[in-house]
Amino acid sequence: MAKQVVPEAERRRRRPTRQGTVLSEKVIVRTALRMLREHGSTGLTARRLGTALGADPSTLYRYFAGLDDLTRAIGEELMGQALDTWTSTGEWQSDLRSLGRAIHASYLAHPQAAVLTASRVTGRPREIAVDETILGILRDAGFPDADAVVVYHAFIDLSLAFAALDAGSLALTDEARAADEEMWDSTYAELSADTHPHIAATARLLAGRMTHSAYPVLLETLLDSAAGQLTRTRTRGNPGAADERRH
Repeated sequence: MAKQVVPEAERRRRRPTRQGTVLSEKVIVRTALRMLREHGSTGLTARRLGTALGADPSTLYRYFAGLDDLTRAIGEELMGQALDTWTSTGEWQSDLRSLGRAIHASYLAHPQAAVLTASRVTGRPREIAVDETILGILRDAGFPDADAVVVYHAFIDLSLAFAALDAGSLALTDEARAADEEMWDSTYAELSADTHPHIAATARLLAGRMTHSAYPVLLETLLDSAAGQLTRTRTRGNPGAADERRH
């Protein structure tokens, strides 16, 4: 059974830790991010976190119900950092494009944490704020609620899926990542046109392209599709608009 989290007002530490740190959820989450960056997901334990904070490992349970709860808070932090760097322009495609790129960049800045959290739903305030923002952009643009939810679903899943995929590559050792990237030159580029004509014809293009994320391309495809959907919705609501465009 998970331990009950102590309410915020009761869990504040009255004195600094041995390292002079006054603990808070934010301090613990940011320390956990640093540990993930330095040691990977297997290195995040209550004991190691306590050592890094200069506190007893049990202190963690005054702030979080357990390591899974901390994992959700880490995911929320990545979402929140993305929203903190984003500014609305009032143009829905531009706003979704920049927010998607901000989410992708936030996760890639912490690849080990991204691999751990990209598939999680935290239900925490900063994640909820991102979801509210995306849905607000779509509804304000004129998408009916059912369409807004479909586009929201595609947008957030696309952003997080590529965050996890691209972060997985960055989380590899430098040697492993370099070996994977070199495969396009050392193996694919050497395939015979007799046995693999299509790969042979595009090998150099593949080598130049496949070491980069496909997220920007797929994001534009999604935005274009959504724009077409919105145009069709508006046309159905105003049948005369189609006639006007034909004249």
